[in-house]
Amino acid sequence: MKKIRVQFLLFVYNKTQKLYRKYFKKKKRQWQFTEKQLLEFQEDSLGRKLGEFYQNHGFSMIPKMENHDVHHLITGCGTNFEDEIAMQFLLLGNGKLNAHLLAAIVLGSIILPEYYKIYIKAYKKGQNMRPFHQWDFEALLWQNFEHLKDFIQQKNTTILH
Repeated sequence: MKKIRVQFLLFVYNKTQKLYRKYFKKKKRQWQFTEKQLLEFQEDSLGRKLGEFYQNHGFSMIPKMENHDVHHLITGCGTNFEDEIAMQFLLLGNGKLNAHLLAAIVLGSIILPEYYKIYIKAYKKGQNMRPFHQWDFEALLWQNFEHLKDFIQQKNTTILH
């Protein structure tokens, strides 16, 4: 039964992805790198880690959606459907809000409710991270991946004197 529910979500995703890029990402340009060029970055860089992510998963870059793949690396969220929905919850907790994200959360919660505890945990994780959902990760591809990940995973703290 889960397989049918996931197939339905995949169908909806495939039908809405191009619309999302067209209407929600119209001002965004696609990155100027290929998967192969990412593999030429320094071994410990974000760019190299992203290139390896594409290579290891057999994925290719989707224009204007490259940051989404970086979000997988930084958050540690997997790529199966329940993990994709959990990542949307994490991004909501991190401050991102748009119709596509909300639709994914609502549909995912209704169709895969058995993962609700994981979704709530992801939401709380997003709340406890520095806001990163609006960052331009293309400009950070040269940065050390672990340092960048550690920085993002540390919530801003207010220092009182």
